Amino acid sequence: MKITFKLFPLFALAFASTVCIYPQEGGAQDRTPDGNGKTLVVYFSWGGTTERMARMIAESTGADLFEIEPAEPYPAEYVPCTEVAKEELDNGIYRALKTPLPDISACDTVFIGSPVWWHTAAMIVQGAVKDTDFSGKTVVPFCTYAATYRDETLARITELTPGARHLQGLGLTRPSQNAVDEWLSEIGVK
Repeated sequence: MKITFKLFPLFALAFASTVCIYPQEGGAQDRTPDGNGKTLVVYFSWGGTTERMARMIAESTGADLFEIEPAEPYPAEYVPCTEVAKEELDNGIYRALKTPLPDISACDTVFIGSPVWWHTAAMIVQGAVKDTDFSGKTVVPFCTYAATYRDETLARITELTPGARHLQGLGLTRPSQNAVDEWLSEIGVK
């Protein structure tokens, strides 16, 4: 019985570390998106985890989905893919997109999601959003990660979208509909 009580804090800490919300600018008074425009979820996913989270967000908000897809696919194997991702980051390479981002002029809110690659948002996500004008939009970053650098990734998405109002981002290791819905309620989007 003593072992159970000693291990409980470790299990609680492990669970808590999988559901972390990263605070962004703005207080409670400006957390609800304005207007009656559309909501769009823009995301890149290599292994499927970020896609699952994007779909959960879209399902709960009624948002449209747009998958950022590379013109030339990333390697399917993990190690070769990480090597390509590292080369892109080290050399400032933005991979060409299969389809450019859609027109966001009718959108009030844009969720932007990425896996954490080499301590930041994937370069394909950075390249896809860096030249888009998000002025007057509400941007909500989200990410999925295996170990850490959630905060840095959410902050990078925020940096790439100047002129937007930013709501709290969310990073998860194992996205669940309950965790996503709780977050959406907390930021006033659901």
